[in-house]
Amino acid sequence: MSPLARLVALPVRAYRLILSPWVGHGCRFQPTCSAYALEALEKHGGVRGSWLALRRIARCHPFGQSGYDPVPEPRRRGRT
Repeated sequence: MSPLARLVALPVRAYRLILSPWVGHGCRFQPTCSAYALEALEKHGGVRGSWLALRRIARCHPFGQSGYDPVPEPRRRGRT
């Protein structure tokens, strides 16, 4: 994980440690938003991973969808 991604992951880890036990386990998506955020940061780095995590959190509302929503694979650069 890049240094920026590690820095951005700190609030997510703090949420999982401190707030998540009090909020409950009523996640609409699989994997949970916090697990999605950590995986996105690991796969895509600090900037794109943060963007993907914020988009996911924005989709998590009572009128939104639910179900399996994996982190997209990183785009390949260059020729294939």
